[in-house]
Amino acid sequence: MRKLLFVLGFLPIVLISQTQLNGVVFESNPDNDNLPLLGANVFWQDTSIGTSTDIDGKFSIPFSKDNSKLIISYIGFKSDTLTVTSAALITHYLQPTSDLDEVEIKSRKQATSRSYLQAQNILTVSSDELLKAACCNLSESFETNPSIDVNFSDAVTGTKQIKMLGLSSPYILIATENIPSIRGASQVYGLSFIPGTWVESIQITKGAGSVVNGFESIAGQINAELVKPSTDKKVFVNAYASVNGRLELNTHFNTKVSDKWSTGLYLHGNLRDQKFDKNNDSFLDVPLKEQVNVMNRWQYTNLEKGFVSFLNVRYLSDNNQSGQVNFNPDTDRLTTNAWGNEIDTKRYELSAKLGYVNPEIPWQSLGVQLALSNHNQESYFGLNEYNIEHESLYSNIIYNSIISDSRHKIKTGVNFTYDDYDEFALAQDFERTERSFGGFFEYSYDDLDKLTLTAGLRADTHNLLGEFITPRLHVRYSAWGKTVFRASVGRGKRSANIFAENQNLFASSRQFSILNTTGAIYGLDPEIAWNYGFSFLQGFNLFERKADFALDFYRTDFKNQVVVDLENAQEVNFYNLEGDSFANSFQAELNYNVFENFDLRTAYKYYDVKTQYKSGKLIKPLTPKHRLFANASYETIIKNNSNWKFDLTYNWLSEQRLSSTLNNPIQFRLGEFSESIGTLNAQITKVFSPKFEVYLGGENIANVKQNNPIVSANNPFGPSFDTNFVYGPIFGSMYYTGLRYKLN
Repeated sequence: MRKLLFVLGFLPIVLISQTQLNGVVFESNPDNDNLPLLGANVFWQDTSIGTSTDIDGKFSIPFSKDNSKLIISYIGFKSDTLTVTSAALITHYLQPTSDLDEVEIKSRKQATSRSYLQAQNILTVSSDELLKAACCNLSESFETNPSIDVNFSDAVTGTKQIKMLGLSSPYILIATENIPSIRGASQVYGLSFIPGTWVESIQITKGAGSVVNGFESIAGQINAELVKPSTDKKVFVNAYASVNGRLELNTHFNTKVSDKWSTGLYLHGNLRDQKFDKNNDSFLDVPLKEQVNVMNRWQYTNLEKGFVSFLNVRYLSDNNQSGQVNFNPDTDRLTTNAWGNEIDTKRYELSAKLGYVNPEIPWQSLGVQLALSNHNQESYFGLNEYNIEHESLYSNIIYNSIISDSRHKIKTGVNFTYDDYDEFALAQDFERTERSFGGFFEYSYDDLDKLTLTAGLRADTHNLLGEFITPRLHVRYSAWGKTVFRASVGRGKRSANIFAENQNLFASSRQFSILNTTGAIYGLDPEIAWNYGFSFLQGFNLFERKADFALDFYRTDFKNQVVVDLENAQEVNFYNLEGDSFANSFQAELNYNVFENFDLRTAYKYYDVKTQYKSGKLIKPLTPKHRLFANASYETIIKNNSNWKFDLTYNWLSEQRLSSTLNNPIQFRLGEFSESIGTLNAQITKVFSPKFEVYLGGENIANVKQNNPIVSANNPFGPSFDTNFVYGPIFGSMYYTGLRYKLN
């Protein structure tokens, strides 16, 4: 460990000591304006040492007296060969090959896109994609995305959970601007704490991600980039109302304080105070809710000196009430008068990012990330009380540079994480503190043509998990044209927060038991898994329209897992895995631009997810083996800044295994498998001008409903009561409308 950290700390000093030739490339034009050329190729003749210019036309390339001929080229310009005898700064102007009076280039930004160049399998979701559905928070941002599965966790709290590669969100590293943010106490409800209008884009990485962000990622990584005060609208307003009683208001106010400072105030509020019981089971179909969410964001930009930094201060208050329609929290709380549930959350956050890029050597940069948070939740589910306070500190220092030339890049750094948990569950206190310190090194090779490779290794020491190594590898190979093969392998390790991550189970009459109580966390051992993946991406033209086809297969093998066993209908047992547990995920996806402004996305997914329980190796409950997905979007051609947008999304889920209910009385027993479910969502948006638009939409417009989602709803304090067999919609059709106003 000490040797590794010494090497990681010494390496940047070695790299900085390299002799570099720096320069800037401009376009030669009759007005004598210094117009920098972005992406010009700069390389030494008869060598493989090369680089390209940045947005300011600057470049930096290793200098050696063995090389004297420097070639500078750019499409549409005459290539030049310079004789270089010293590392003095170079300023060079390229001449255009021809003069054109006017060139008109038309392009269309894709709402979602896959990279053909990165080693990792990354899908980027833009803000345009988020507007295709009623995206009121991050948990609802994946309705039009086939890579992420979204479903309700139970029949009372209205909480939406996500899955990737057949595994639930605790196995996904979810970050905000590359700072892990939805973890620990916020794991279940945290996605609903990030308003959709705050999100600029989302990057979804399948499989083992980068070692830079930590060791906890197993199934993949999701990173949400927030809007920037310097580029967001000066004023933005989004108002939303739905037939299930939900009202929301989002406002952004951004201003430029000076040439270098910008700030934004982001306000979000939502309210639902109407009661609905459309299936007449005496329970609310959707919870009552109040949320106030405020963020103040500061941005400092000084490109001349190479600095960009952000500072965020945020406060959240979230209150939910669910349960029986006649439940009154003032008189019925924690009594048998009526079954009720309240979740009251207060959260404070402070985060900062500082980035420095050496103006003279653009390949060298330093990043510092810091996040502090306090999460306090008080809740009860019928007679089960659950409270948690989680204080967290995250810090990360990242150094970027190159080795020899720009084909060889490295990232290295250290990070420290501190988590203090204070929980009250099962009528007793659970307290623990976790501290981890680690160093990482990531090497990337890119030959700018066929091969890209990223290999990472991190070493960590943890007060409860011990000392361990986390390796990860991603390889991309382009055989020809737009054909890309990718492969990845990586290891992940995490401590399971069994109560915070399974709060939905408190909404039942099950008795909780923790077995194998010899481990360091709740008496259980840490979870360890390996993820292996392979993907294929082919871009092509079909009837002169762009299309792409993607295949991927991922397997997750658990070396240890905290098994959540629900196979006894009166119990929930937590214990360490004894045997096999794996998740196989296969996906085929076709994207096609059928005609101008009309896009079609289709996908098929197959899951094989099994775990060794005490009663045998079984399919993981509520995991469909097959899923079909289709999304069609059309936008009319803009005339007088007015146009229409139409979006339609269909999801079909095959039958899902239900955990055993054989221990229940016969009237409360369910079948072994659920029914298959198909839902259809649609939205129409009318854009009146760049400033104003109105949208109208519907979710589950075919009015599909799950019958009797709550077991023993008429006796909620009886031994068979359970709300955790949700596999489809409960409310039925839901329609909404809203408006957006933007002022630049």
